[in-house]
Amino acid sequence: MMSSQVSPVTPTPILHPITNLSTPSTPSKLRLSSPPTGAYHSLSQRTHIPSHVYQHPSAILLELCTSLQELRQIIPLIIKSGLCGELLFQTKLVSLFCKYGSLIEAARVFESVVDKIDVLYHTMLKGYAKNSSLDDAFSFYCRMKYDNVEPVVYNFTYLIKILGDNSDLRRGKEVQGQLIASGFGLNLFAMTSVVNMYAKCRQIDEAYKMFDRMPERDSVSWNTIIAGYAQNGHAKKALDLIIRMQDEGQRPDSVTLVTVLPAAADVRSLWIGKSIHAYVVRAGFDSQVNIATALVDMYSKCGSVGIARLIFDRMTERTVVSWNSMIDGYVQSEDPVEALTIFQKMLDEGFEPTIVTIMEALHACGDLGDIERGRFLHQLLDRLNFGSDVSVMNSLISMYSKCRRVDFAAKIFENLQGKTSVSWNAMILGYAQNGLVNEALNHFCEMQCQNIKMDTFTMVSVIPALAELSITRQAKWIHGLVVRSCFDENVFVMTALVDMYAKCGAIDTARQLFEMMGERHVTTWNAMIDGYGTHGLGKGAVELFNEMQKGAIKPNDVTFLCVISACSHSGLVDEGLKSFESMKKDYGLEPVMDHYGAIVDLLGRAGRLDEAWEFIKKMPIEPGITVFGAMLGACRIYKNVELGRKSAMRIFELNPDDGGYHVLLSNIYATASMWDKVAEVRTMMGNTGLKKTPGCSLVDLGNEVHTFYSGSTLHPQSKQIYDFLETLGDKIKAAGYVPDTNSIHDVEDDVKKQLLHSHSEKLAISFGLLNTSPGSTIHIRKNLRVCGDCHNATKYISLVTGREIMMRDMHRFHHFKNGTCSCGDYW
Repeated sequence: MMSSQVSPVTPTPILHPITNLSTPSTPSKLRLSSPPTGAYHSLSQRTHIPSHVYQHPSAILLELCTSLQELRQIIPLIIKSGLCGELLFQTKLVSLFCKYGSLIEAARVFESVVDKIDVLYHTMLKGYAKNSSLDDAFSFYCRMKYDNVEPVVYNFTYLIKILGDNSDLRRGKEVQGQLIASGFGLNLFAMTSVVNMYAKCRQIDEAYKMFDRMPERDSVSWNTIIAGYAQNGHAKKALDLIIRMQDEGQRPDSVTLVTVLPAAADVRSLWIGKSIHAYVVRAGFDSQVNIATALVDMYSKCGSVGIARLIFDRMTERTVVSWNSMIDGYVQSEDPVEALTIFQKMLDEGFEPTIVTIMEALHACGDLGDIERGRFLHQLLDRLNFGSDVSVMNSLISMYSKCRRVDFAAKIFENLQGKTSVSWNAMILGYAQNGLVNEALNHFCEMQCQNIKMDTFTMVSVIPALAELSITRQAKWIHGLVVRSCFDENVFVMTALVDMYAKCGAIDTARQLFEMMGERHVTTWNAMIDGYGTHGLGKGAVELFNEMQKGAIKPNDVTFLCVISACSHSGLVDEGLKSFESMKKDYGLEPVMDHYGAIVDLLGRAGRLDEAWEFIKKMPIEPGITVFGAMLGACRIYKNVELGRKSAMRIFELNPDDGGYHVLLSNIYATASMWDKVAEVRTMMGNTGLKKTPGCSLVDLGNEVHTFYSGSTLHPQSKQIYDFLETLGDKIKAAGYVPDTNSIHDVEDDVKKQLLHSHSEKLAISFGLLNTSPGSTIHIRKNLRVCGDCHNATKYISLVTGREIMMRDMHRFHHFKNGTCSCGDYW
């Protein structure tokens, strides 16, 4: 990713050895902690340097010196020639040692000078400001004041720059006061450095006050204040200042443009970006690599990655930042394939990747789930010695987690030195993304035990893990922690809470939080619409979607997927089709595979199978597993063998890793008594090694999660549970329940009924009824879709027991109450 940081340019004074030479009355020694006792410096008269000193070979060699190594080779010649006491050589040596970053040697020469001149002090201060710590530079500045060195404006600009870079506002104000006291309050360079210091200390209002008081301003002054606003998150103000700058007769230069293009990107204003681009072309700056790179970054962030690529391809010269900007543009545009293509091209052209390059490429690999290229990048970063960089390792953790190798991610995390909160967040999110909820929560608790500061990203990582648990008690706990940690004003944390409560069955609580939010993101609307959909409240989802369309936030592709899915599970076919048409017509959004699959599901669940099949045949893209899977599910509901077989065959050609599709086809054949076909499907499953995922149901009770599998007798209360089920079975049969044995084959009828009797849902419900107080709601979680017989039985159980039962299966919620289900038997 390209970054441009603008600092004011402070001209380096041209110091000549025959000017301002002085003889101090008392020599002094260098002490960085405090000024030397009794030291005093005064300016002496101008000193004459003989011409033969200038003409000596060592003097000429010093002028030609280009490195510290060369400088050290020249020094013996100076000593041998007896010239080390000459002020010319002393001044030049101090200057060169400072220039090449060897302050120890510079200080050694400086302290050896008996008659120090002011220029030596100024040179040393510049060396400390550029090559040493803030404390050392500030201490030497105090030494200069104690030695009565007459300050020059550049003393203050050097010092103020390093104070700004270190965000030391207190000492910055102190130096500013001394600058003004020394008579430089109206100096253009000095006040520009003060503006820069305040901006870097994030005191942008104070920076503007200083800027506004300046009697004259040059391009550096304008660039400094514009950069200050841009870098402090005030992109709009930075853009406004560009207009004022031109109104006051100052022409934006290349530095201005490199500063303001990221501001246009930050406000996502393509129109402003294009206006700046037009100025770039008119001013003849379009051939400059840094400006072309800024244009690539701006167009990418404004959603026009195609234009960014055109500019990138036309660049006659590229830097590694140019490549990084283009790679990042494709990553942010959700085109990881092209991002990795550009990355490979960069390697082919001989550019060495930076840390930023590797991080962007890892992001692309994670989005693709490409573990092979991810491992290649892991090896590459080791060869480049980036393995000690925490940011790179955090990206590596994220990549492996997205590629379903959270074990690799955990090993990297365990060995990582200097873990940051970002490292913990990446690992927690990695576990959550891979369904390892307990591990995610354990890491979150360990993070708190180690006093690692939580941030909003921590919460956004851990809340989805709790959402998967679907335990209201845990939801309330994390909600309380969010409030106590003052994260309840963050739109993304609150969105995660809305989603979590919806997934815990508390849809009304989710809506209350939604209504309380002062700011909403498109993901907030999506979470609430999807929540209504998963609870079978399709009308509520459509109404909320209509409300969203009236506001400023525009729906995205996920919004339409949530709306169509909600309509599909509530039988709102016309509303779903209308939304699909509006997606491209009104918002210019191209449907992807999931949208087509949702429409097939919408039509199929409504029994319009022929229409769904025609829709598949007319799709502008090649149908995938999700599309044919939706068709196969509809064929199972309506027992359509022919279309079911066609759908299944296309699915098998696409090589699914889920045996559930084979089971669906097998059930369709079994319902039609096509036993030879059933045998074929089972043989196919055996040959490919696919197995049906065993169903299990979970109940949270007393801070403990109880898990039940069909026919299992491992639970300590198994005998009571089965005995209770016998009694309960008699009651619901008396109320009208008839077992649905169509899904079980190859066994006698009485065995079929017994197998149905021991399904995991029924065991979990019986356990809940036995161990909770009358009137309380029972919460059940199922890892698969709830079977038809259990769904029917649970309705009767809610009727005869007078208890409300809430069941969350792999797709949605079922609220059973008084013999009915919230899904209206349409799931």
